[in-house]
Amino acid sequence: MVAHAGLTARRLGLAPPARSATVLDVLELYAFVRPATFCAPSPTGLALAVGLAEPRGAEAQALALREAAGLLLAELARPDYPNRETAYTLNETLGRAGWAWADHVRAALAAQPMRERRERGSGLDVWARLPEWEDEAPRGEAGSAPVDSESARIRLEKLLQASGLDEARPTQSDYAAEAAFAFSPRDEEGRPRVLLAEAGTGTGKTLGYLAPASLWAERNQGAAWVSTYTRALQRQIDRESASLWPDPDVRRRKAVVRKGRENYVCLLNLQETVQAAQLGNGDLIGAALVARWALHTRDGDMTGGDFPGWLPGLFAVSPGQQASAANLVDRRGECVHAACPHYRTCFVEKTIRASRRADLVIANHALVMTQAAFDGARAARGLKTDQETAALKRIVFDEGHHLFEAADSAFSACLSGQEAAELRRWIRGPEGRGRRGRGLEQRLGELCADNEQASKALNDALRAAAALPGEGVSGRIAPPSGEVNPIGPIERFLAAALAQLRARAGETNVSTEFGLECALRPVTDQVAETAREAAQALAAIEAPLLALSRHLEDILDDEAAELESAVRARIEGALRGLDRRARMTLPGWRAMLAALEESSDEPDPDFVDWLSAEAAFGRIQDVALRRHWIDPTVPLEAAVVMPSHGVLVTSATLSDPLAEDPFDMARLRTGSARLVEPARTLKVESPFDYAANSRVIVVNDLTKDDPRQTAAAMRELFLAAGGGALGLFTAIRRLKAVYERLGPELAKAGLPLYAQHVDPLEVGALVDVFRAEEDSCLLGTDAVRDGVDVPGRSLRLLAFDRAPWPRPDLLHRARRQRFGGEGAAGRLYDDALARARIAQAFGRLIRRADDRGVFVMLDAATPTRLFAALPPGAEVLRMGLAEAVEAVERFLGSSPPPS
Repeated sequence: MVAHAGLTARRLGLAPPARSATVLDVLELYAFVRPATFCAPSPTGLALAVGLAEPRGAEAQALALREAAGLLLAELARPDYPNRETAYTLNETLGRAGWAWADHVRAALAAQPMRERRERGSGLDVWARLPEWEDEAPRGEAGSAPVDSESARIRLEKLLQASGLDEARPTQSDYAAEAAFAFSPRDEEGRPRVLLAEAGTGTGKTLGYLAPASLWAERNQGAAWVSTYTRALQRQIDRESASLWPDPDVRRRKAVVRKGRENYVCLLNLQETVQAAQLGNGDLIGAALVARWALHTRDGDMTGGDFPGWLPGLFAVSPGQQASAANLVDRRGECVHAACPHYRTCFVEKTIRASRRADLVIANHALVMTQAAFDGARAARGLKTDQETAALKRIVFDEGHHLFEAADSAFSACLSGQEAAELRRWIRGPEGRGRRGRGLEQRLGELCADNEQASKALNDALRAAAALPGEGVSGRIAPPSGEVNPIGPIERFLAAALAQLRARAGETNVSTEFGLECALRPVTDQVAETAREAAQALAAIEAPLLALSRHLEDILDDEAAELESAVRARIEGALRGLDRRARMTLPGWRAMLAALEESSDEPDPDFVDWLSAEAAFGRIQDVALRRHWIDPTVPLEAAVVMPSHGVLVTSATLSDPLAEDPFDMARLRTGSARLVEPARTLKVESPFDYAANSRVIVVNDLTKDDPRQTAAAMRELFLAAGGGALGLFTAIRRLKAVYERLGPELAKAGLPLYAQHVDPLEVGALVDVFRAEEDSCLLGTDAVRDGVDVPGRSLRLLAFDRAPWPRPDLLHRARRQRFGGEGAAGRLYDDALARARIAQAFGRLIRRADDRGVFVMLDAATPTRLFAALPPGAEVLRMGLAEAVEAVERFLGSSPPPS
């Protein structure tokens, strides 16, 4: 009996086991008994989920596993267990597939009398039993009623009372009052009300901005959008909205979590996966458990929602056959929309429609930016825009310090082997045996059948797409044997680009983390020649796709009176996909290639173009031509900020205390520096007593480039803290080297160690385990630093392996030149970025007033000025490792000061 067989096997140095009757994973039982409910994937996580005390030590955890399994089976045997007959039917299918728990589950379910089962099927066809969505009349434009400061304060008081708190802290009340500015009506088009608000940890900024946001939504019959950078914060904001709408049914209507289509389970993909597994091609047990989740999920979100992301990886199943998010969501834009038999029950369509009626839409930066850019491009051509994102008039950007990175990702272009192969698959469909997917012909062939010109455009696009790379492109342009064999003009260009890369960057730059990169200009003759051929091939694809798009628009126009609503929805969905590729992706690629034909070697002053190659395990995995805005806030301002009426950008780390104007960098990196009406600024200090509850230590006697010394230092510090420690790394290679040395030593002391990029769990699940196990330790990189919310003793020590300087790549150097300048000014820019990262990491440590924690920097060369952004009272001490270990043990072992 285990909790997560794959992770357990890895800790024993074994390969993940196949499913068998002799290995009972209690997590699988939990997924069956309590579908779509949270559980951290560990013995401790299971124990806490079923109401047991946290088990300390291996023996206690083993006993807790048995007790948890018994409690779950007893839950099945209770008379009030819901939908017993449905569970019984599915368990019979699982039993026939050899599920280890089937007999135990059958006995538990049969302990109570059951009604005669009406359905004699497998219980797998959950898509046939989901409720359908229904359309409603458009909500209309939101009003312009203002939200005044006093009303925001009063609403905040009510929210706090609903949360069981007595009264607002003065700083929180002031924050809510100032945040109301972003919800006041603008006076002129193109002059939004923008507020940059830094709120120290513990201010309570979430309820602080939900107060005016909810008031504005009520008064104006519109949706206020809250955008975050991490999935963890999306979940947290959703939970805090319970203060506004305590009734779960009301909250489900009023607050909607919104993500991109690629996050939600595709019911057609699920059906195909289940059917393939029934025929012996796949993991039927995993597919059945995912089907059970789909019947109970709140919104079908497989990435950060209520889907147990640890479920597909419990046992040895090949990635292609797993019932996982990678295989079940629509990552490639292959949706057939209204032609899908599950269109009326589709989770994506339900969520989109729900967001049109919601008061609060909890989205993420990437979705907001890409949708706004896409709709802006369509509106410029007089085409219909999405009702949902047309409501982007009042936006709160939480985690606002990440706006720059999010914009950089959303508004960049990348022509790579993998990206081009994805486009080929989107157009032509899967071409390998046993691969699932739907090409344009399958999605649109029926719609074009009666239109000769549309059919011709479709066929022309299918033929032209043969010039794009197919599967296995990296093996042809960068084979281990060295015998390059590119097929088609795109692959020939990428092979030439790789040759230039190797000539300019040098083999010494190959690493598993960074690969190769070099400036694009001056290009070699081979790159220039193959770029011309590649651009012609892309133009030959773009032209018929544009023609097909125009013909579909004509069908919408000419047959408006006769078109059924389902056909109209299908065409509109197809047009969105065509527009993204034919009017955005392909022109972007062609523009990059066309620039190579220009005689001048002078780069475009607004962009950085370069060649890169990704490497892993000493092999080139992909080659790319990349283009990024030097200042991505230019398109951010145009697509998102300027069209809005009010924007609140908030974070715990927006200002830079060493700058002449602390918010100068925030203006530069949020798109507000060029506004006609200047953005307001607000800074609210944290209410926590950092002098009493935290320590900041720089260890000054280590060699930072020696992983043995880093591992030894973390070992002693983690042991001194008794666990509850997070180790942060700026490079994956160093993380793995330290993990190999650190794991066995901590295990001897009974402290479990988990690691990103090592353990077979995604970041969110690792953080869940770390949060649940009070004495566990975790190693991670940037994603962990930005996504951790672990209050209490589970995080009491944070150790950074080295100062988080920005990586000095071509893109960063161009930005340092633009935003900083030469010499000392450029160094100030680097300092500001590193200072913000340290402040963000430190902010993970103290999450509540009674938290105590120690922040340790293992890089002796870290200048004191990088700690200037830490809260007042956080004094920096420099000492040797032995002294630091004593200080950690003394501080964390002592009693907290009286409150």
